Amino acid sequence: MSAAGRARREDALADAMREHGADVLRYLQRRSPDAAADLLGETMLIAWRRKADAPGESEQLRPWLFGIARMCLRGHRRDESRRLRLTERIAALAPIPLDTDEALALDVRAAIAALPEPQRELVELVHWEGLSIADAAAVVDTKASTARSRYAKARATLEEALASAVCEVP
Repeated sequence: MSAAGRARREDALADAMREHGADVLRYLQRRSPDAAADLLGETMLIAWRRKADAPGESEQLRPWLFGIARMCLRGHRRDESRRLRLTERIAALAPIPLDTDEALALDVRAAIAALPEPQRELVELVHWEGLSIADAAAVVDTKASTARSRYAKARATLEEALASAVCEVP
């Protein structure tokens, strides 16, 4: 690639980072509020280092950045899993009574968390990040048809789980 081509690619990537950085940060904040800023920095650093792998089309840069953020988040989640397991063990020792709204909110989070990871990630990308199913498919590196099928299964599972949860609330 010529120097002019590299410069154009760098400019396009820098523009995409400025344009979509806030969206990527919100994506990370919803999933890991305490580490979101660090994860955004890691995402942007990896994107810059991998600028040669960036898609040539500017509309494809947003899902590409989300894909990198997703991989950074997965690494962070692996590191955090030990702390979460410990927190769950401690919480089980001293349960706290909840009101109905809090219990339902926990049921929703538990239902989403119980989904298989590919389904959970699609639901989060579509509903929390406002991505289309096709863009979410690009983020998770799968075909749009596969993403639509996984998303439909996830919705059916969530509807069933939440219908049961609503029936159980006192």
